[in-house]
Amino acid sequence: MNALRLLRTARSRAGVSHCRLNSSLAPQKTDSTGIAERDGGPKETVPVDSISGAPESLHQRIVRIYKPSKTAMQSGIQGTKLWRMDWDVLEKDNRWTNPLMGWASSGDFMQGTSLKFGTQDDAIRFAESQGWTYYLQAPHEQKFQVKSYSSNYTKTQMNPSKIAHTK
Repeated sequence: MNALRLLRTARSRAGVSHCRLNSSLAPQKTDSTGIAERDGGPKETVPVDSISGAPESLHQRIVRIYKPSKTAMQSGIQGTKLWRMDWDVLEKDNRWTNPLMGWASSGDFMQGTSLKFGTQDDAIRFAESQGWTYYLQAPHEQKFQVKSYSSNYTKTQMNPSKIAHTK
């Protein structure tokens, strides 16, 4: 908040519409082109979870990274191309049955949220950058058998009582 106030004060005094504060406290060297270079010292890193604004209870949660399988109710594979990350279900203390309608209720605000990623590596990299514990669920590969239409009518496939004789 103080940095924002300082920026506004500096802009108003100088009559400048746009300015940028130098965030580096280390002395900078310039070469012949005038481009500033940083010293080779250690970089200061700040964990993302400390500046993300997420509640503290979210940092201890475990996330699941998986590739959704094709459901029985759809004919295409549209929903199975991306990798998903969602939060693991909390203990039974956060779930109850609504006495009026009998619906299942939950006090978990992250239950209905999920993130989608193009690759498994992107999902892992994001979870690690947020400091979340994660586990991978391996995708189930589809096993196809080569079939032909004529195999429906072979004697080994059919029950002899179901063979229809024609003239």
